[in-house]
Amino acid sequence: MAGLLGDDRLLRACAERDMGAVFRMLNSRGVSTRRIAAAADITQGRLYEYMNGKSRVEKLSVFEQIADALHIPGHLLGLARRTWEPAPVDAEHHKADRLPPDGDDLVAMEHFRSADRQTGGGRLYRAVVRHLSDRVAPRLVDFGSGPQVFAAAAALTELAGWMAHDSGHDDRASRHFARALPLARTSGDLPLAANIAASSSHLALQTGDAVGAAAWARTGVGLVCQGPPVPALTARLHTMQARALAAAAQSAPAARALDAARRELEGTPETDHPWLSPFDAAALASESALVLRDLEQLDEALRHAEQAVALREVGRERSLALSRITLVDIHVRRGDMDAAVSVGHELLSTSPTLGSIRVLQQLDHLRRLLVPHRAYRPVREYLVRFDDARRARMLLLADIIPPSSGGTSV
Repeated sequence: MAGLLGDDRLLRACAERDMGAVFRMLNSRGVSTRRIAAAADITQGRLYEYMNGKSRVEKLSVFEQIADALHIPGHLLGLARRTWEPAPVDAEHHKADRLPPDGDDLVAMEHFRSADRQTGGGRLYRAVVRHLSDRVAPRLVDFGSGPQVFAAAAALTELAGWMAHDSGHDDRASRHFARALPLARTSGDLPLAANIAASSSHLALQTGDAVGAAAWARTGVGLVCQGPPVPALTARLHTMQARALAAAAQSAPAARALDAARRELEGTPETDHPWLSPFDAAALASESALVLRDLEQLDEALRHAEQAVALREVGRERSLALSRITLVDIHVRRGDMDAAVSVGHELLSTSPTLGSIRVLQQLDHLRRLLVPHRAYRPVREYLVRFDDARRARMLLLADIIPPSSGGTSV
C-alpha cells in the first residue's frame, strides 16, 4: 500500500472513502484479490461488490479494520492515528521517538548524493529511479513495512527530482517532488516533508514562478514548525522565501527573511537529520548573493559570491561551478569586465564531463551576458575560448543533453 501513497488517485479515493477504488488500485499493482480479502478480513464476494461499485464500506469499524490491515494512515480516511503509526514528534523528545533509518537505504542515499555533488545528476538519474523501483518499491507494498521505508522512498524520490532538474527535465523534477511529499508526510517525518517543500520552492524559482516559490517556502516553514527543530532546514526555508521576495522586487521583506536565515544558521547548534542534505555557510552565501543581486545591491552581492566560492570544499564540482557563474554575473552587472573574464577563465577548468545540464544552461546564460561587451578585447578573446570549450563539452555530454539544450550559446 505504501507505494501507492504518492498517487493522487489513491489519496482522492481515501478522501472520498471509496474503498472499492482503493482495492482496484491494489489489485492493478499485482496484489491478488485473495490476499486483499484475507488482509481486510472480508469475503472475496464482498470484496468484489466493493470493487465493482455495487456496495460501499459504511461502518467505522470496517474502515478501521481495513486501515490497520493495509497500513493506510488514519488521517487519510478521517480516522484517529492508528496504533502502528509513529507518534507525533515533539521538539523535546524527537531523538528518542525517531526510528533509525534503514541502514541500506541510508548508505544508498549517501552514495548517490556524494556522486551527484561531484559528477552531476545527468548520468545518475536512471540509477536512482532503478534503485527506487527495484529495491524500495517492493517493500512499499509489504504490509509489514514500517514508517522508515516511507521516509527512504520520499528522500530518494526527492533526490531523483533534483537529478531530473540537473538533467534539464524540470517537469519530471516537479512530478518527483509531488510524489515525495505525501510519502514524507506518511512517514511522520515532518522535517523531511519541509525539506521537500523547500526543493519545490527552489524549482519554482528556476522556472520563473516567484509566487509559487513563496507559497512552497511558507508551506515548508509551517511543516518545520510542527516538528523537531532543524536550524539548517529552517534557514534554508527562510532563504527560499528571501529569494522569492527578491524576485518579486519586495526588498524589505526579502532582507528580513535573509536576516532570519542567517540568525537561524549561526545562532543555534546543528541538529542532525539523516535524510536531509546539509545547508551550510557556503550554501547560505551562495543564495544570499543571488538575493542581493536581484535586489541590485551589487557590492554586498559580490562579497557573498566571493565567500561562496571560497567556502566550497573539494568534491563539490557542480556547486563550485554554479558559485563561480554567479560571481561572473555580478562582476558583469558591476561593469568590472576584467574581473568577470578572470573568473570566467577559472570556470573553463570545470570538468567537461560534469553531467549537469543545469551548469551548461547557466554557462550559456553567462555567455549571453558577455556578448554585449565583446568590443572589449579580453571579453572577445574569452568568448572564443569559451565557444571552443563548449563544443568539446557538448560532444562529451551528447548522451544526456535534451534536444532543447543544444545550440543556445548565441
